[in-house]
Amino acid sequence: MSVVVIDLNHRTAPLDLLERMSLSDDRLVKALHDVVGRDNVSEAVVLSTCNRTEVYVVAERFHGAFRDVRDFLGESSFLPPEDFTDHLYVHYDDVAVQHLFSVAAGLDSAVVGETEILGQVRSAWELARTEQATGTQLNGLFRHALEVGKRARTDTAIARHIASVSTAAVAMAKERLGTLAGQRILVLGAGDMGEGMVRALGAEGAASVRIANRTWERAEELATRVGGEPVRLDALLDQLAEVDLLLTSTGASSLLVEHGELAGVMTGRNGAPLLIVDVAVPRDIDPAAAHLAGVTLLDMDDLRAFADAGMNERRCEVGKVRTIVEDELARFLSVASAREVAPLVGSLHGKAEEVRAAELDRFRARLADLDPRELEAVEALTKGIVAKLLHDPTVRVKDAAGSAKGERLAESLRDLFDL
Repeated sequence: MSVVVIDLNHRTAPLDLLERMSLSDDRLVKALHDVVGRDNVSEAVVLSTCNRTEVYVVAERFHGAFRDVRDFLGESSFLPPEDFTDHLYVHYDDVAVQHLFSVAAGLDSAVVGETEILGQVRSAWELARTEQATGTQLNGLFRHALEVGKRARTDTAIARHIASVSTAAVAMAKERLGTLAGQRILVLGAGDMGEGMVRALGAEGAASVRIANRTWERAEELATRVGGEPVRLDALLDQLAEVDLLLTSTGASSLLVEHGELAGVMTGRNGAPLLIVDVAVPRDIDPAAAHLAGVTLLDMDDLRAFADAGMNERRCEVGKVRTIVEDELARFLSVASAREVAPLVGSLHGKAEEVRAAELDRFRARLADLDPRELEAVEALTKGIVAKLLHDPTVRVKDAAGSAKGERLAESLRDLFDL
């Protein structure tokens, strides 16, 4: 069985396709059971964020598992395979492990080194475990991936400066406006991303920070903690008539503000410009609103370009993180290989012990005249002979585990000793 990841992300797919493939939190449980219930999949984790939708599986058969996941993606997005297959990346075994480690370390993010992705990886794995969609292989893999992500951020400076989508969104807005001091700001969405934006705004001297959310209690609770002002979602258009900047990052599955609605808002603003930074996937604001006079609409594509421009500060850290990923990959594969070889080695030693014990039983009558000390010496002698005979084959098959030579040696042991 192989670990396989089928991956659609910001590097491989346009934003409109990522929107179609995105899975909201309330759909993830059904998605997990859908994937793991397919014929060629025995374990699964689904990771869906604003930058990616990835499905990690333990595949009974590689090609069958790929078809299963491709069909799942098509059915969940209501798209035929030909509309998205060219944008899929498929990794398996060592490369799949390396990919997940890179994701957890922040190397594959739109904002390189971002901290949010580590929590998203953890949440995806925890949900899969809760739903009993994972087993030994994916549990071990994701546990190690979280260790890699923590080490990357502890041992290097990859997460310094702008290290999250939320802080990058605020920094991009500040760059466009020149300053956020004195600005009236509305944050739409009070989840982790929205909270990150509000906290990033804390030191910028905004005149007011208003927080709207689908759940009023969540907006009120966040506003109380950060000193903002909660506002009702049904008053969103009225709020837009008054603010200078809208930052939005909800998990809504459809647009929250249509082109026509925003056109009406802009008419009432008497020419006052409005900057909108929409980092939700799917988007919260109708992309057509970008054509309205006075509206500047920025989305995840703009944020990626902004983040790329600021990469020079952390470019030297990327090499250090890649070294950590390579080191941890080697450690993971070594442990995994030893774990795979262990049952074979155990079978070999178990079979040898059965032969040794059977031979002693066969000669038990001839050994009847021996006293207990002599019988103990015979027992120790035969065990020692078996141990010495098996020592070199055991060491060599363990040392070669995970390589082509290791596979040949393991197969030879199975054939020669009928294991």
